[in-house]
Amino acid sequence: MKRAGFDNPWLPILLLIPQLSIICIFFYWPAWQALRSSFFLEDPFGFGETFVGLENYKRLWESSQYMKNAWFTVWFSVLVTFFSLAVALLLAVKADAVLRGAKTYRTLLMWVYAVAPPVAGFIALIMFNQRWGPLTEFFAQFGWQMRVRLDYFDTAFAMIVASVWKQIPVNFIFFLSGLQSIPRAVREAALIDNRSGISRFWTVTFPLLAPTGFFLLIINITYALFETFGMIDTILRNNPGNQPVTLVYQVYLDGFRGQDIGGSSAQSVVLMVLVLALTIFQFRLVERRIHYT
Repeated sequence: MKRAGFDNPWLPILLLIPQLSIICIFFYWPAWQALRSSFFLEDPFGFGETFVGLENYKRLWESSQYMKNAWFTVWFSVLVTFFSLAVALLLAVKADAVLRGAKTYRTLLMWVYAVAPPVAGFIALIMFNQRWGPLTEFFAQFGWQMRVRLDYFDTAFAMIVASVWKQIPVNFIFFLSGLQSIPRAVREAALIDNRSGISRFWTVTFPLLAPTGFFLLIINITYALFETFGMIDTILRNNPGNQPVTLVYQVYLDGFRGQDIGGSSAQSVVLMVLVLALTIFQFRLVERRIHYT
C-alpha cells in the first residue's frame, strides 16, 4: 500500500498552524484565563487583583442561589433534551411515511432551524403574553393563568417550550436521514416477521438509529447547557431577579453585570469540568451499548 507523504516535513505543520491558532486563541487561552482568574479577587476595571485561593469556589458551594440555579439547569437540560429528541423522532417517523406532500411537510418542520435564539425568545414572549398571548389564552381554558416573567414556574415552562421548539428541526433532520438510510431489505424482512408497527419500530428501527441518537444526545445536552443563552436572555431581559436562571446565564449576570470576575471565572471552570465529565461518561458508558453497522 502506497502511503501519502510530504516532500517537505514542515508543510504538514504549516497546514495545521491556522487551525491550531484558532483553537489556542479561542479555547485554550480563554480557558487558562478563566482558571487563573478563579483563584483571584479582581478589580473590575483592571487596577489590581488579590489571590484568594479556593475562596471563590467555596462561595459557590455555600450559595443557596447558585445551587438552586444548578438544579434548575439539570432539570432544564434533561427536559429540553428528552422532549426535543422524542418529538423530533416522532415527526421524523411520520415524515418518512408521508407520500403525498412530503416535501412541503418536511420544509414546514425544518424552517424553524433558521430562527436565531434571540428571535425564538421574542416569539416565546409573544406567545406567552399575559394579555393576548395565544398560548396564554389556551392554558387559561384549563384554569392555568400564565404569568411569564412574574412566576418562577411559568417562566421556566416558557423557556423549556421555546428551547424544545427551536431544537426540534435539527434533530428531525438527522433522524429523518437515519431512517432513510435503513436498507429497504431490512424493512421488508421486519415487516414479514412482525406485523405490529410499534413492535417493529422498537426491535428493528430504533436500534439501527442508535448511532444517530447517541450523536444527537450529546448535541442536545450541549445545546441545552450553552446555546439557549440568547433565548433565555431575551425572555429574562432586565428582569432576572427571582426567575429561573441556567448556570451559563448566571456566569453572564455575575461577570458582566455584577462585575465579579473571580466568581464568574470559578463558575466557568465548574461548567467546563461538568461538561468534560459528562462527555467522558457518555463516550465510556453510553457508547458501549451502541453498535455501528
